[in-house]
Amino acid sequence: MNGVASYGYWGRPVLAFPTERGDASEFERRGMVGAIGELLAHGRVKLYCVDSFDHESWSNRDIPLEERARRHGVYEAWILDQVVPFIRHDCGGASELIACGASLGAFHAANFALKRADVFPLAICLSGNYDPASWNAWGERGDAAYFNNPMDYVAHLGGEHLKWLRGRLSVLLVCGQGQWEDTTGALDSTRRFAASLKAKGIRCELDVWGYDVPHDWPSWHAQLAHHLPRFC
Repeated sequence: MNGVASYGYWGRPVLAFPTERGDASEFERRGMVGAIGELLAHGRVKLYCVDSFDHESWSNRDIPLEERARRHGVYEAWILDQVVPFIRHDCGGASELIACGASLGAFHAANFALKRADVFPLAICLSGNYDPASWNAWGERGDAAYFNNPMDYVAHLGGEHLKWLRGRLSVLLVCGQGQWEDTTGALDSTRRFAASLKAKGIRCELDVWGYDVPHDWPSWHAQLAHHLPRFC
């Protein structure tokens, strides 16, 4: 399928979102596929990596945040209406996927899982910033921006939907404390997002690594290799 790269031959399906403006081959080029090579070789995981759409949406600073969020809707529809059915068919009908990603990909993993926990009951999020309003945002904001900002909508979850999420969804938030985790806002955002999820009773595990762990690919290799075996 165009815009999708797959690795492995069997196992629990994992949908990986790239970093900002990344493409479907990024996880292979940057060593993430190799980092979980044993899981792939032993048929425990089948990894699907997708192109981003950030250049048209979240990374386009020429348009206001609300329009960025509206354009993200095109990407969301592609993932849910085309990529997910493709993965399910390729995996012989598997209904549940793990969403994962690093940096901006972590935001996508969390946002998709919160909005569609029926598809993604687990999100593995590495060094993410979960507040699009902090991404050089400008302009008036409406429903599109609100419903794609986990730091906004999680705080207002309630009723039967929240009860369902509490029984359905698990979110793993991982972040280092080294170089660039502060300047990207990832460390602070990760901690605040974890507190927001926990305040709502949504299953969330926060794993903060040391001051020698930067916002960079070697960190994410180690973090994904450390955590993913627990879930497959």
